[in-house]
Amino acid sequence: MNGKFLKIFSAGVLLMIATGAQAQKKEEKKPDNPVKCTNIKDGKFLRANYPEAIWHMTIKDNVQTEYFNNGKDYIKSTLVFVDDCHYKSIVIEKSDKNDPAQIGDVFNNTVVATQDNLLKINTKIEGDQFDMVYIKVK
Repeated sequence: MNGKFLKIFSAGVLLMIATGAQAQKKEEKKPDNPVKCTNIKDGKFLRANYPEAIWHMTIKDNVQTEYFNNGKDYIKSTLVFVDDCHYKSIVIEKSDKNDPAQIGDVFNNTVVATQDNLLKINTKIEGDQFDMVYIKVK
């Protein structure tokens, strides 16, 4: 029984060493500290694993426009910044009458983390909340 234990223990140690060596090769990037909240105030944004034709967003002069369906459909919102990291987006216009977002809907957003050109936003509306990760491309 001791020989079997020794083999299992040795295999476990080798696995830990190999995993540790591999982890050291990949230097993990850390989130920005402090969070670069102002990155959300202007630019063009994509979402990971979403082709630009399916969804992209622009923000300029406190107006956020989300484009869908190869840019044929959009939702336009006005942005009201409470501070650099907290803002409300209020839907003011939309092209697709079937989209569940309604004119006047208010989304409360918080920039919770940034890293290089990535922004993690927590969004709340009527008791629901979800996180989105945007990639700033411009």
